[in-house]
Amino acid sequence: MADVLLTIKDLKIEGRAGDDWLPIIKGVDLTLHRGEVLGLIGESGAGKSTLGLAAMGFARDGCRISGGEIDFDGIDLRRASEGKKRALRGRRIAYVAQSAAASFNPAHKLIDQYSEVPVLGGMARSKAEEEAKTLYRKMQLPEPDEIGFRYPHQVSGGQLQRAMTAMAMANHPDLIIFDEPTTALDVTTQIEVLAAIRDIVRDYNTAAIYITHDLAVVAQMADRIKILLRGEQVEEADTRTMLAAPKAEYTKSLWAVRSFARPVAPPPQDAPLVSVRNVRAAYGKVDILHDVSFDIHAGRTLAVVGESGSGKSTVARVITGLLPPREGEVVFDGETLPADYRSRTRDQLRQCQMIYQMADTALNPKLRLRELIGRPAYMYLGLRGRALDARIRELLALIELEPDKYIDRLPSELSGGQKQRIGIARALAAEPRLIICDEVTSALDQIVQEGILKLLDRLQRELNLAYMFITHDLSTVRAIADEVVVMQKGRVVEKGPKPEMFAPPHEPYTELLLSSVPEMDPDWLSQLLDARAGKT
Repeated sequence: MADVLLTIKDLKIEGRAGDDWLPIIKGVDLTLHRGEVLGLIGESGAGKSTLGLAAMGFARDGCRISGGEIDFDGIDLRRASEGKKRALRGRRIAYVAQSAAASFNPAHKLIDQYSEVPVLGGMARSKAEEEAKTLYRKMQLPEPDEIGFRYPHQVSGGQLQRAMTAMAMANHPDLIIFDEPTTALDVTTQIEVLAAIRDIVRDYNTAAIYITHDLAVVAQMADRIKILLRGEQVEEADTRTMLAAPKAEYTKSLWAVRSFARPVAPPPQDAPLVSVRNVRAAYGKVDILHDVSFDIHAGRTLAVVGESGSGKSTVARVITGLLPPREGEVVFDGETLPADYRSRTRDQLRQCQMIYQMADTALNPKLRLRELIGRPAYMYLGLRGRALDARIRELLALIELEPDKYIDRLPSELSGGQKQRIGIARALAAEPRLIICDEVTSALDQIVQEGILKLLDRLQRELNLAYMFITHDLSTVRAIADEVVVMQKGRVVEKGPKPEMFAPPHEPYTELLLSSVPEMDPDWLSQLLDARAGKT
């Protein structure tokens, strides 16, 4: 631990705002030793990712490093040439992004993308492929000798995230920056990825900066924790000290977040708005859903939970008509919907809208907010001119964004939480009765998550909306759900009212999900893995 790998002193980073430059990072210091993991914690906009990228000597477009020192193993990254920094990146310094789906090239197989940097560095292609399979095995990917020959869209999100971690390890780097690497993963997959990351970092004595908003996750991974707020360091301490006795009031507020929970509603007495009946669906010749049935009632929230690949999003595709089922039907307000969306009426399409997981990829970056929100209102309701402008402003106010301030902004000018609010407004523009929320809070920090959940709850009460909430976050389920459906391998394992689902006894798979929710205890992951190893 005495061997210092990275030193950052009085770092200042600015972002362009018109003709001005505004501070993003305001004089932060950082020291990292070989083999050490530093956890960076803070809400959206705190500067976590900006600081992580600066450890590579890199600043995003529209940003500049305006002051301070960045020393990586004796190399001054502020004054090094671009060629020298490029030679370090991917070789001695690696980066694992939050969204693997947006980071991989969809036109190339996983193993081709893994092999690119090692081959450029002089390694034989055959050796690169063998090392890829070894790392896939270490990352506990299924069929490690074969999975690399698939395209990114042919593997699950959790598998893709592990493949990206393996790719980052291709050259055995001295430093890896993990930028929210498990945020979008279900709890069971998250356990596998966390264990694999921890083992591989230790095996290779790699230093890491682990950026996350999940305090329970960072407790399992980090030796030390640094808290950021609006580009400034709040406090720093070893993990056990930080968890047991945080000093700053802001840190204490992070520890206490996620207090929101809807009151338990009485059982519904009305007929369901949506009924999914005995649905079987497939991609190609492979069955994905097997005899899936459940109901969704107006003014209520059904949470659909399960691990990556369990069929949650596939059910949403069936309901929206994007994937016609082989068997079964979807009934909406007593009317059987055509299986294919192309056969549905415009009003049938209007009644069901979706809010997507990754607002970054769901919003067209070239369109301003008035166009993004206005298009559904124009398409489904025929609004034009002043009526359309008034509706767009009304929707912005409904999602708690000032219309005059935001209506002409581009998505790139918004925070992650604001982008997700625009996704909500766009869904509301069609005046639907059912909204499918597909992991809408998984990419957000815990403070922003709570704000989004409160917003969705308020809109549901005011508009009597039905929600189907696809999520892997059981704390979100506890906060917002009325009923819960648990899925595994395309089947409904268990379903019922939320209070019954969280009270024992549980089905074995439900018990596995509940036991996989990380706790604010640095020993939790090790104890869980030891207990499961003992059972097997």
